[in-house]
Amino acid sequence: MQASRLLSILLRLQTQGRVSAQSLAEAFEVSVRTIYRDIDALSAAGVPVYAERGRHGGFQLQGGYRTQLTGLDRPEAESFFLAGAPFVAEQLGLGPALENMRLKLLASLPDAIAHDAKRVASRFYLDPVAWFQGPDEQRLLPELAAAVWAGRMLRMRYESWKGIVERRVAPLGLVLKAGLWYLVAANETQPRTYRVGSILTLAIEDTPAPAPARFDLRRYWTEFTRDYEARMQAGSAKIRARPQALRPLAQLNAATAKAVQAAAPCDSSGWHVLAIPIESIDVAVGDLLRLGPNVQALGPAPLLRAMRQAVQALHAVYDRMPNRSAKG
Repeated sequence: MQASRLLSILLRLQTQGRVSAQSLAEAFEVSVRTIYRDIDALSAAGVPVYAERGRHGGFQLQGGYRTQLTGLDRPEAESFFLAGAPFVAEQLGLGPALENMRLKLLASLPDAIAHDAKRVASRFYLDPVAWFQGPDEQRLLPELAAAVWAGRMLRMRYESWKGIVERRVAPLGLVLKAGLWYLVAANETQPRTYRVGSILTLAIEDTPAPAPARFDLRRYWTEFTRDYEARMQAGSAKIRARPQALRPLAQLNAATAKAVQAAAPCDSSGWHVLAIPIESIDVAVGDLLRLGPNVQALGPAPLLRAMRQAVQALHAVYDRMPNRSAKG
C-alpha cells in the first residue's frame, strides 16, 4: 500500500508541480504526518524532493526530475477505457482525436492487457442524459472549449432568467451535469456559472484570461451545486401521506427522500405526517397534485390556498366539458 502511495505522490509532484502536505493527505486519506514520512522515504530512495515553507509552500521535485514509471498496469488500462469519454469528446469536437489516442494506447499495451481493456470497454456504455430528454444543443461548445483550453477572454450574449445580457468573462472550465454543459467563468474576479445552451453568440479575444489564485474547478463545482440545491429547497411544507404514497414521494428528489426516511410512524388514522423541503409554492403544487389524494398539504397557508385554487380550476375545466358516452 505504501509503495503504491509513494508512486502516486511522485506522479502528482511530476504533473502538478508544488503540492501541499495537506492536499496530499486529503487525496490519499492519510494523516499529514504519514505524508511527511512518505516524502522522507522518497528522498531516501534518491528522489530529489524539497519542501518550501510558508503560506503557499509545499513539496516540489528539484531540477526538472521526471520518473519513467508511467506504464499502465491492467486495472489502470481497464479504468481508462471505462471513462465514458467518447460522449464528451464528440460534443467537444474531439471525437477523432480521442479515437486516435485510444488506438495508439492499445498498440502500446501488452497483448493480454490490451485484450482485457477492450473486453471491459465493450461491456460498458455511459449515457449521461436523463430519461425523456435529449442532449442540450451545443453548437457553440467546440468553439467555447477551444477558448477554455487556450485561456482566452470571451465576449458573449447570454439569455439569463433576467433577460438577454452581454458579458466579458475569463473562462475557467467546463462541466457536464446530467447531459447539460455549463461554463464556469470569472466575471471580473468572481467565478460564475453559465449554461452553455443559453449562450446566444460568442466572440473569442486574443487577450489571455486571468484565473483567480488557487482556483480549483472540482472544488468550486461541489460547493456551487451544494449551495444551489440548498437555495432551490429553502422552503418547507407540512404534509400527510398514506403509506403507499411514500415511495413516489421519495422519488421527487434526494432531499424529499431524506424527509421520507425520517418520517414518523403512521398515526391512528393511517397517515404519516412529515415536513418536506420545497423550491417554491408553484413547484410544490405541481408535485403534490401528481401524487393524488394519498398526499395532502397541511401548510403553510399560501400552499393550501394555491392547492385549493388549482383543484378548483381543474374542477371547473372538467365540469364544463359535455358528458359523452364511450361510443361518442
